[in-house]
Amino acid sequence: MSPDPRPSPPPGTWLPARRLAESIVRPLERFLHVQAASGLLLLAAAALALAWANSPYHASYEHLWHTPVTLGLGGWVFRESLHFWINEGLMVVFFFVVGLEIRREMHHGELSELRRAALPVFAALGGMIAPALIYFALNPAPPARSGWGVPTATDIAFAVGVLALLGKRVPAAIRVLLLALAIIDDIGAIIVIALFYSSGISLVGLLIALLGVAGVFALRIFGVRPPLAYVLPGAVLWAGLLRAGVHPTIGGVILGLLTPVNPWFGKARFVDAMESAIHEFRHHSTEGHGAHSLLRPLARIRVARREALAPLVRLEAALHPWVAYGIMPLFAFANAGVRLGGIDLGAPASSRIVLGVVLGLVLGKPLGILAASFLAVRARIAALPRGVTWRGVTLVGLVAGIGFTMAIFIAGLAFPDDASLGAAKLGVLLASAIAAVVGLAGGRALLRGALSAEVASITVDEAEASTEH
Repeated sequence: MSPDPRPSPPPGTWLPARRLAESIVRPLERFLHVQAASGLLLLAAAALALAWANSPYHASYEHLWHTPVTLGLGGWVFRESLHFWINEGLMVVFFFVVGLEIRREMHHGELSELRRAALPVFAALGGMIAPALIYFALNPAPPARSGWGVPTATDIAFAVGVLALLGKRVPAAIRVLLLALAIIDDIGAIIVIALFYSSGISLVGLLIALLGVAGVFALRIFGVRPPLAYVLPGAVLWAGLLRAGVHPTIGGVILGLLTPVNPWFGKARFVDAMESAIHEFRHHSTEGHGAHSLLRPLARIRVARREALAPLVRLEAALHPWVAYGIMPLFAFANAGVRLGGIDLGAPASSRIVLGVVLGLVLGKPLGILAASFLAVRARIAALPRGVTWRGVTLVGLVAGIGFTMAIFIAGLAFPDDASLGAAKLGVLLASAIAAVVGLAGGRALLRGALSAEVASITVDEAEASTEH
């Protein structure tokens, strides 16, 4: 009889309670492994925020996010609203993961080679310029024109979620192109935030921020590996950027770009360290005081396990679920609550903001991506990736019109007044919903027979290769 592969429960466990917990956790784990789950949670959070903000209890929604939260140590006290801590605090983690993704792609991904990066770079630029021009054409006068950056951003979670809902008919190469384009789009959004949505720069704040960066380099020089050690210089960087007038979430991107991409141990050294530690573990007594001698090999196992992968890989894997299923839905819940009764669409300024955002995302994104891609390929600066046709590029352009998280974030920076901000958020919500529906419907039409065509292409390539040999 083969042994039961399931581990025995921890000591002191009550089995009925353990089984109840597993019956609850397992369906949740299956849900979180679905690629579209993050987008569904974002949608649910936005819907709940809209419902609450437009209910008879809308005042409690506003009151919740204005609740003061205080951090203090001795005579130092920092007091801000809950909304501030979500948008300028927790979103730093979101931007840190974005920085990790950019660093990974630059090291060994789609951005590591100029030729591979050319098409998504041009597509992303076109997908930012066209929406901005459309918005600016409809809103040329201040203060509405400051929202030109709102329709330039793509929400990767929703966009990938739409592709996931299209199923296996979507070739893997199209997903890769969308991910590369979205990462470059994020870089563009970060540059836009840093250059155009930051207040007057304070040199004192920049010096504090540089001190935080220097602290990160100092820890790396001394070989400090635990990620928690970098929280303090990261906090100094965040505080410096806040003092400087640069949006502090940029600090998350900077830390992500400074994260090492190479492992310390790697596969071979990890195996050697584990074998040595296990050998030592087996030859020590586990009874009485001898059990304390096991702490040393266990510590070596812990270090080997931590250093088998690059810090970038470990941090991205550890933080991505928290960002996708926690921080982003919370951000949506705190920012998507647009009170529709407070938006006067009869007012020309509000209606033009809504129209500029909707047309910028729904029309500007796909047109800009297609036009820039076509010109780059025609000029032989870039080439379509293997397995991607112009139908695939069109689909990427359609789903890239889903702006949600980053677009709402930029709207909060662009408009200090409630009326304009509400109109911009409404435009983002409408545009994202339209782009999602158009992406699903257009994807079904564009990719009809895509799998059979892809198989036929591979078969022809294999036949030509065998003929040559």
